[in-house]
Amino acid sequence: MINLKKNQSIVRSEEPIAVVGGGEIGPEDLNLALIRVNAVVAADGGAIPLMDSGRMPDAVFGDFDSLTSAYSDRIPADRLFPVREQDSTDFDKTLRSVEAPLVLGIGFLGGRLDHQLAVLNTLVRLQDRPCILLGEHEVMFHAPPRIALDLSPGDVVSLFPFQQVTGRSRGLEWPIDDLVLEPSGRVGTSNRALADVELEVDEPGLLVMVPREALDQVMQAFLSEQTGRWTAREE
Repeated sequence: MINLKKNQSIVRSEEPIAVVGGGEIGPEDLNLALIRVNAVVAADGGAIPLMDSGRMPDAVFGDFDSLTSAYSDRIPADRLFPVREQDSTDFDKTLRSVEAPLVLGIGFLGGRLDHQLAVLNTLVRLQDRPCILLGEHEVMFHAPPRIALDLSPGDVVSLFPFQQVTGRSRGLEWPIDDLVLEPSGRVGTSNRALADVELEVDEPGLLVMVPREALDQVMQAFLSEQTGRWTAREE
């Protein structure tokens, strides 16, 4: 049973939680997330599809410019956490307000490209907050120091650096050993698994995309505590 604690506008959980955004959500996305968690938090307008599905959010964060009164009036006041500043996105406001071993985010990929880029920026900046984003065809996450996944031969494994990174790999058709990956140089998109894949990276900043069907594999890897974690970034 999950124990949610609210302290200084922070939701803490000892189990994985889901975070729902107001972007594109596929017909099975909510069910896929909700059967894997016990608690769900909304980023501003993400409360709308969540409530339309019959689920009341355990907390809502954001500037509330997308959450109409028809919905906010139905949410208990102690579950609403307005963050009025305009210097960050609702995903940023929510992810930095949540402490959990893992966050599963839906409603953040797809739709406007500028929104997606802002989400990916947050995913990399908040490097101490493990989060998996669910897309239409893939799941995406910020690579931890190390991760091992039991993928099928031929599965697409795309690597995109948001800053200069180096590392090592096993089980990829094109290994990353001895390579320098950087956003304005070499990237690692459209790589493929040959067998079980192992990645080890030397610094934060690498985004990983694997097939949507690998969601449970990725969740189990993060929850195994064998991936390591990055410390919070110094601002």
